[in-house]
Amino acid sequence: MIRKLATGIAIAALMGSAAFAETIDVHMLNVGSDGERMVFEPAFVQAAPGDTIRFVASDRGHNAEINGDMLPNGAETFKGRINEELEVTLDVEGVYGVICKPHFAMGMVMTIAVGDVEAPENFLEGRIPRRAKERFEAQLASF
Repeated sequence: MIRKLATGIAIAALMGSAAFAETIDVHMLNVGSDGERMVFEPAFVQAAPGDTIRFVASDRGHNAEINGDMLPNGAETFKGRINEELEVTLDVEGVYGVICKPHFAMGMVMTIAVGDVEAPENFLEGRIPRRAKERFEAQLASF
């Protein structure tokens, strides 16, 4: 009887946490609401572990993918196809750097923070085009 009760409580706890997970839409746009060109909107997302990010191909010619090693240890990389919606559930806490590969040099980047975290010191290391680096820095200042 006690074993069944413990199992029931564990299942309810797992189902309860899944019920609170959110799906957050991020639009891939040629022009954002503020007039910036080639953007993810929003450009910064604060998510909880288990939340799903849905990249919506609002305008043609975009994709969403992890930039190199800009993801937490243990997290899986992702790469969407051009013009296609992509859903990614993020279970590992940390900071994720996302790019649109065709428009990376134009600064089409976004940052996702999962959990109560800070960006690692080396987050902006490596080869990042100037405009993309400026936008990443502005996004990191958001949290």
